[in-house]
Amino acid sequence: MTHHHDIEDYAMIGDLHTAALIGIDGSLDWLCLPRFDGAACFASLLGNVDNGRWLLAPDGPARDVRRRYRNDTLILETEYRTADGVVAVIDFMPFGRSSERSDVVRLVEGRAGRVAMRTEIVLRFDHGHVVPWVRHSENGLSAIAGPDALALRTPVRLRGKDFRTNGRFSVAEGERVPFALTWYRSHIEEPQPIDTDRELEKTQEWWGKWASQCTYDGPWREAVVRSLITLKALTYAPTGGIVAAPTTSLPELIGGARNWDYRYCWIRDASFTLYALLISGYHDEARAWREWLLRAVAGTPSQLQPLYGVAGERRLTEYEIPWLSGYANSRPVRVGNEASIQCQLDIFGEMMDAFHIARKHEVDPIDEAWQLQRVLLDYLESRWDEPDLGIWEMRGSKRQFTHSKVMAWVAMDRAVKAVRRFGLDGPVDHWRALLDQIHMDVCRQGFDAERNSFVQYYGGTALDGALLMMALVGFLPADDPRIVGTVEAIRNELVADGFVRRYETGDDNDGLAGGEGVFLPCSFWLADNLALMGRDEQAKRLFERLLAIRSPVGLLAEEYDSSAQRLIGNYPQAFSHIALINTAYNLSSSRGPSRQRSQN
Repeated sequence: MTHHHDIEDYAMIGDLHTAALIGIDGSLDWLCLPRFDGAACFASLLGNVDNGRWLLAPDGPARDVRRRYRNDTLILETEYRTADGVVAVIDFMPFGRSSERSDVVRLVEGRAGRVAMRTEIVLRFDHGHVVPWVRHSENGLSAIAGPDALALRTPVRLRGKDFRTNGRFSVAEGERVPFALTWYRSHIEEPQPIDTDRELEKTQEWWGKWASQCTYDGPWREAVVRSLITLKALTYAPTGGIVAAPTTSLPELIGGARNWDYRYCWIRDASFTLYALLISGYHDEARAWREWLLRAVAGTPSQLQPLYGVAGERRLTEYEIPWLSGYANSRPVRVGNEASIQCQLDIFGEMMDAFHIARKHEVDPIDEAWQLQRVLLDYLESRWDEPDLGIWEMRGSKRQFTHSKVMAWVAMDRAVKAVRRFGLDGPVDHWRALLDQIHMDVCRQGFDAERNSFVQYYGGTALDGALLMMALVGFLPADDPRIVGTVEAIRNELVADGFVRRYETGDDNDGLAGGEGVFLPCSFWLADNLALMGRDEQAKRLFERLLAIRSPVGLLAEEYDSSAQRLIGNYPQAFSHIALINTAYNLSSSRGPSRQRSQN
């Protein structure tokens, strides 16, 4: 039986080791094993119910379903109003665990009358492929297959049939029925049960305390705090790495083949992430991310990758999973990401900018960081004028992408400033000359005078949403006629229903068939550009429209289908939430990230 909701009908819970997605009908359809990029033990999000899910819902129709996160936490509360009464399911993942276990707690709470409930559990491992050996007991059940094991503890009587486990019970006003699912490594002893009520209290207290550190006090505080909580939930606590999303293969167009694995950490998100964390008061998280960055990229510059695993793993071999039909029959389902071995020169600029931001915000300096940067700069000097596959990880031919050259300029610019502003050692005059050379090269070859716009790649005429970064990184002022022309060209040609597409897709351009939705980070960048140009009302209107397409619990995917008016792409997407945070600051303060970054 196929099974999927609209992407915005899902909410995320997590414990800083892994994350789960729960549908509005009470079905937990996606749960990665710890480390995010590991196999999923519930995978009906990408197939059918036989690939693993856990349903917990009223045993009958609900007249109304209301969903929210409890205050500023990642505790999900779904309230169902039925003909017999009102019941809530409270979902969360407790903290304080190790990489050896993760817990999902689901509490059924009676609020009025008496409501009949049901649960159905289909346990699978390895992205829904492996059927485990399940044993039932008085306290629940256990399931084992290869390296993985699950223990489900509940007072509800469970029955197994046809490789599924079912249970029925009822809950009256004032009653609470607990379910606690624990993943652990199969070769160790089954972990002790947890006190679910106590863990709920501790989890609520922890998130509330963490969220209260946010220093943003502008008009969009709710959206900023929710985005920061989402960003924190996408962090792998042991290393500080932040994954792009907890999912793989949610399509960029329903039924299409642009389905990628995003359970990894992207270098190009580095500077955006640091700004979002530092300006919001989260220096510990920023420091942990900076240190993850330094560990991940350490080594030979020629081996620098666009993305890594949460612990800095480099081998992220991409392959397809044939037994999953994909979200809404969007094939193929992929594990791993071939972009990890691509040449993407823009990441050198992102790296240099990230360390520059850390110095500006007085994050504890690391001597090795500058040594590494010097090595990266030497390598970039010999490679900046070569073609690459660009920020969007094209699967076609290498080109001289304008954005890649701009980011090479950023790398040299931040190197010059490291010497002049922070007294670090380096050949500043040489870098300054190279900086000017790259700038002239971009302005000469990346600008189309007929169109009065910069273009996607040298010699071409196509536009690119990444060109919106040019003013944001300080390459040219926002009021420069060439930037104004570029922004207007993008608004005329790449905007759909007010939102920005990345570029014109298709085999001839990116080596892939089919299209995609509008790209939400680019849409936030357009608002940033409008703000830098002094067009504040236009910027705010666009920002408000972006906020309006968030899911009912405040989450964003990577893209949006403006025709179908639904979120698409991997979800929730860190890059979208990072862009939201930064744009909120840009529209609330004269010292927002786009002004800081453009003025350096």
